[in-house]
Amino acid sequence: MAHIAVIGSIACDEVLQLAGPLRRGGHLSATHCGVRLGGGGANTAVALAAAGHHVTLLGAVGDDAAAKARLAELEQAGVDVRHVARRAGPTTRSLILVEPGGERTVVNLARCEEAAPPRHLLELAVDAVYVRSRRVDLAPLLARKAAECLIVAHVPPVDPGSRPAQVLVCSESDLTPAETQDALGLGASIAGERLRWIVVTAGPGGARALSSAEVLAVPAARVDTVDTTGAGDAFAAGLVHALVAHRPMSEALAIAARFGTEATRWASSGLPAHAVARLLR
Repeated sequence: MAHIAVIGSIACDEVLQLAGPLRRGGHLSATHCGVRLGGGGANTAVALAAAGHHVTLLGAVGDDAAAKARLAELEQAGVDVRHVARRAGPTTRSLILVEPGGERTVVNLARCEEAAPPRHLLELAVDAVYVRSRRVDLAPLLARKAAECLIVAHVPPVDPGSRPAQVLVCSESDLTPAETQDALGLGASIAGERLRWIVVTAGPGGARALSSAEVLAVPAARVDTVDTTGAGDAFAAGLVHALVAHRPMSEALAIAARFGTEATRWASSGLPAHAVARLLR
């Protein structure tokens, strides 16, 4: 299996299961479901580790008890956390509001990130890097790393040149209609000449991958949705898992869609290890 570096957040997700749908000005009841490991970096790293890869997570936690708990969970999941930065203050914390039917709303309450881009990325011998961060100052590091390995990066940011990468992944909900219409042009602006594919997800509308030569599409399977938190992170894990195995994009897109769909069946932010094992059988 591959050695993969993941750049992204490590969070405490505090979950509220709402009794009814969110509505502006409403007065809602909810059940408190506790705190669980979350964050885009952590969610993707856990799924990739469950798929058998050696995963190094680059992110940051605070100096609180929550940091110890989240790091312990990551280590138990098989993720290498030796390069996670420790910062003064609280660990990233999010409030997850889950509606009946599984749709989630995320409210960020505290953010913790490294003071500077993780330059130790350049010292890691990896087969791929997955980036789930909005920091625009990662670009110089990624440009250097892209010369030696696969870079898969999440969008946003959409700043020109901000994500030198061979593959970009974005959700249609994060793009304007104009950006969605010209996703390949947007990707070329963000990633530069290295770009081979931009993958656009659309939730129940499935996903598509665009290159200069072709457009691929995969539908979303219908399942009984429990919680959509982390579905995009699971999708990314499936995509990276397939690409480091040198699967063609047509197969990688289908595998990613299965990972993303599977994530919606579980009341968790990260795809459970037993679910990953079932997907790989």
